[in-house]
Amino acid sequence: MGCEQGPDQWDGVARQVVDAVEGLVALWIATAAEITPGLPARQLIALKTVRRRPDLNLTALAEQLGVGLPTASRLCDRLEAAGLLERTVQPCNRREVQLAVTPHGRRLLAEVTEGRVRRLAAVFAEMTPAQRAALHQGLLAFHQARTGPRRPPPPRRAPEE
Repeated sequence: MGCEQGPDQWDGVARQVVDAVEGLVALWIATAAEITPGLPARQLIALKTVRRRPDLNLTALAEQLGVGLPTASRLCDRLEAAGLLERTVQPCNRREVQLAVTPHGRRLLAEVTEGRVRRLAAVFAEMTPAQRAALHQGLLAFHQARTGPRRPPPPRRAPEE
């Protein structure tokens, strides 16, 4: 038997990571809720998506969020009513609605980000320098393993004659 073991060896580690991530997500959501009371997480995600992709139209936003066009439209209605998002009709294609985050929306997103940074920094302050370095290295490795270059598929066997 070789040195490699099956995926079961990682179950315990995975469960510990799930616990840690759930704690991080709770901190993440709580911070946004404190800064933006009354703004549901989905609306905040939509706003961040539009900020990240300024070329986004309503159809592309719906696709990015994995929702139907009517749902995305209602979401944008609420964001527009709150002064966080504006919709404009494209001059060259009047059926296309272009989305843009307003200055108020950008300020709100910056406040949420800063609040999250402060809360995370407070947690990091409770960790030793070695723990912080290990977390940093581990997160980078996780990100690379998840998003890095994909392994090529195994070569196809030639059909037997």
